[in-house]
Amino acid sequence: MPLNREMTGLVRQHIRSVWTLELLLLMRSRPDYAWSAPELVQELRASSYLVASNLEGLTQAGLVLAEDESRYRYAPANDVLAAFADAVEAAYRQRPVAIINLISAPEDPVQALADAFKLKGRDR
Repeated sequence: MPLNREMTGLVRQHIRSVWTLELLLLMRSRPDYAWSAPELVQELRASSYLVASNLEGLTQAGLVLAEDESRYRYAPANDVLAAFADAVEAAYRQRPVAIINLISAPEDPVQALADAFKLKGRDR
């Protein structure tokens, strides 16, 4: 499933690494569960710093909700972000290398500027 331009822009904006994607997908797999950072470290076999920085980014993106200072839950802030998470998971399951390449490719500054105006215009 190819991602449309809007979803590609959201990947570039909110998914900074494959670790971020893996964290999002893990949390999405149990949306009613509030994870502690140590549980996520153990599940992902990642460092505490890596998990904490990615949790912060996903929280700021509106994909994860900090229920308190020690527990986090997958909770998209709106339908666009929920559809984004659905689409990126489907694309990652079908074509993981394509999604990894999208995440790791250098950003085209002209396209980033165009996407920023396009995405901000929808919020109004």
